[in-house]
Amino acid sequence: MTAYRTATAAAVALAAPLLLTTWAAGTASAHGAPTSPDSRVYACSPEGGSQNTTAACRAAIAANGSPFTAWDNLRVGGVNGRDRSVIPDGKLCSGGLPAYKGLDLARADFPATRLTPGAHLTMKYSSTIAHTGTFKLYLTKQGYSPTRPLKWSDLPEKPFASVTDPALVSGAYRIGATLPSDRTGRQMLFTIWQNSSTTDTYYSCSDVVFPGGSTAAKPAGSGGTSKPTTSGTKGASAKASAGADRSATPTPSPTAASPSAGSASPEASGAGATAGTASTDHLAPAAENTSGGGPGLPMVAGGAGAALLLTAGVAVVLRRRQ
Repeated sequence: MTAYRTATAAAVALAAPLLLTTWAAGTASAHGAPTSPDSRVYACSPEGGSQNTTAACRAAIAANGSPFTAWDNLRVGGVNGRDRSVIPDGKLCSGGLPAYKGLDLARADFPATRLTPGAHLTMKYSSTIAHTGTFKLYLTKQGYSPTRPLKWSDLPEKPFASVTDPALVSGAYRIGATLPSDRTGRQMLFTIWQNSSTTDTYYSCSDVVFPGGSTAAKPAGSGGTSKPTTSGTKGASAKASAGADRSATPTPSPTAASPSAGSASPEASGAGATAGTASTDHLAPAAENTSGGGPGLPMVAGGAGAALLLTAGVAVVLRRRQ
């Protein structure tokens, strides 16, 4: 009996570290990306809803060779602020990572968010693991063409907004900023998140459209044209409506995270669009987002549950043997 109890206790001691290791690995498997305005990697991921079935996303997935399942894990280690020398021209959206190369396609029909020049923007940067660090937001210069690969020269030297250590609330950081007032047509919102709690830097591209200019240019290598987009500048909650549209209500950003006290309403575009609300083509309702739970949480629950079941089972066996 004593030998049996000793063997059982030894088995528990050996299994517990393995379960804890699995649990820890699961929680460290993902981090974050913008989900409003939607980043390309999120829009074209399995969680992007109807967006990932658009022609541009299908082409990106085909070029990538696999789905963008790890939409919140586009990160490069050891950059340490040397973004322009480490990340090559033409590969800014992928961060130069082969696993995300489909995001670098030069097309004008990726799902896009409609913004208003000079308006207040609240970026929702969904995150599955909290990190400290600085978010830097860039908007391509006037004259940028989405049918050419994105280069560093397409971006200003300095970001139009820089926010350090915003609070992670309900699974997302909310970055407040005032948009430049001189942009028209289709542009790229490029976000850099340089961690200070890790050596990683995250990169993301969000296609956006301003009034005026060309918003439906032919994508490179494609005979089709992009569909008009009518999405809002802000969105913390949303409901599905007919087609693939959603309505979004503005979410105030934390005071410390906003570089400007001014704000503006999203552009009213399309039938039914009013100040403070907007509709979006190819955008999944917020209810489909799983950023609050994240890919790591199922493993957390599984690992913790397995550990509890194993411990309980051993306790029962020992009690019956006494």
